[in-house]
Amino acid sequence: MKRLYDDNLYRFDQHQPSYWEATAGDVPIPTDVLQGTESCDVAIIGGGYTGLSAALHLARDYDVDVRVLEAGHFGWGASGRNGGFCGVGGTGVHGEALIRRFGVDDAKDYYRSQYDAVELVRRIAEEESIDIQPCGSAEVQVAHSPDAFARLQEDHKVFAGILGMESKVIGPDEFRERYYDSTEQFGALFSRPNFGLHPLRYCRGLAGAAARHGAILHERAEVLDWVRRDDGSHHLLTAGGVLNARRVVFATNGFMPEHLNTEFHARTLPIISAIVVTRPLSTKELARHNWCNEHTTINTRRVMNYFRLLPDNRLLFGGRGHSKGHAEGERQNYDQIIATLGQIWPEWSGIDVEYRWHGLICYTGSLCPSIGHLEEDPSVFFGFGYHGNGVNTASWTGKKLADWIGTGSSPELPAIVKGLGRRFPFARLRLKYLQLGIAIAQWLDQRDRKGI
Repeated sequence: MKRLYDDNLYRFDQHQPSYWEATAGDVPIPTDVLQGTESCDVAIIGGGYTGLSAALHLARDYDVDVRVLEAGHFGWGASGRNGGFCGVGGTGVHGEALIRRFGVDDAKDYYRSQYDAVELVRRIAEEESIDIQPCGSAEVQVAHSPDAFARLQEDHKVFAGILGMESKVIGPDEFRERYYDSTEQFGALFSRPNFGLHPLRYCRGLAGAAARHGAILHERAEVLDWVRRDDGSHHLLTAGGVLNARRVVFATNGFMPEHLNTEFHARTLPIISAIVVTRPLSTKELARHNWCNEHTTINTRRVMNYFRLLPDNRLLFGGRGHSKGHAEGERQNYDQIIATLGQIWPEWSGIDVEYRWHGLICYTGSLCPSIGHLEEDPSVFFGFGYHGNGVNTASWTGKKLADWIGTGSSPELPAIVKGLGRRFPFARLRLKYLQLGIAIAQWLDQRDRKGI
């Protein structure tokens, strides 16, 4: 089977060498081996936030016979590889651009759903006693140039004045004093609700909670073939056995196996993201850049970076990954990410990096999440396309799909997220025009840096 990226990105039998895997704890997840032919009411393909949230709510709230099929171990995919940012987002267009496309009312409706999604993660963690290691209470978007700061001030007018979000503008002097100092700091936009967490502990906690409430979990159960039978049931073939189900939730996001159902072909554009984590920084080292920031943080580079200080004083720093995904490209990309870290904080240049890994962010043709069921087959539900904000958006999506299945009626969804959205044109060339777009964005970022 030909996938979009190099096979190096799809080795389901291998753990990622991530900080999250190293610190996930040793609480076991009860899983079952799928052997022979078995059946259930609802089969969920994909054991990340979307699938596990759906399984938890179906089993706990509606007593539905549900099983989850995960190609790797639970947390193998993006749900165990991301930066641990739980906050408002979920689209590839934001603020004023979202209003222009969909109107003020639909944009407000969508942002309200994002607030609900953040609070849902907090509630699940509390109700199910999941140790998510929360930290911070906001997101800080830092201007990498004076022009970028001017754009952030305009964004603030939209977010606070039109969309009703809690946000404030922070000038460069105040930012330097209260957050940190660096070569690319020209003010910032502060917004709530947002916080950081341990993404793999959250994912594993969801899995454990779903199993406690009756969901059956199958790991290392990649779906190899999916056939709709004449009786309306779904026949899901794995290497170990067959699962027959009345209904299916397709919840694979950026690692979507498009070949399993033609309706999902070319609906997504997975983009590789890379993360490095340093050794713990001493108090003296943190003081060299006056680091006082506990919040999740992103910058305004076109090829954006995202970062946060972890509870043990390691710096997590992420950015765009290699464009093809092979092992040598990954190594080169890590070097670029580490060099960028040193450009932004020169006093930390050369600091030891102890963890590095890659994952996939899922974009859609509409640049918005896609949630619903197939029009020609209402027994197939789906949720994907979180644009780098999957912690909360995927959790919320999974619950909405569970409510839909459990009650038999469509829940209230923002118009922005309904349906499959459009396909990417010239599907075989998706990576080519992605690579061109990234190259142009990198050139513009270099131009900005020279102009400072």
